[in-house]
Amino acid sequence: QVQLVESGGGLVQAGDSLRLSCAASGRTINSYAMGWFRQAPGKEREFVAAISWNGVTTYYADSVKGRFAISRDNAKNTVYLQMNSLKPEDTATYYCAASGLVLTIRAGGYESWGQGTQVTVSS
Repeated sequence: QVQLVESGGGLVQAGDSLRLSCAASGRTINSYAMGWFRQAPGKEREFVAAISWNGVTTYYADSVKGRFAISRDNAKNTVYLQMNSLKPEDTATYYCAASGLVLTIRAGGYESWGQGTQVTVSS
């Protein structure tokens, strides 16, 4: 199983940018689809972005389309989430996930998860 560790979260102001990283270990992720999800207090975990094993195909939630960009560096076994024009409603714990089967926006399709990194956006 893949072990995932997120980093790069923090406290920023509305309009700022952050780049989250997800470092994988235990296995190489070059055959895995990767996703980012987030969960705000009192809310369900929601899909943010996903990327195919080769980086060719990406999916985004409508709420982040045009502001966030997912990318990967298989040589570094790392996936990134570039977040621009952050809004207070982006405040959440962000989770990285890996799927060895299929590229999907469903959380249930991912078998490996990180512990999350907190992103707080102040207005």
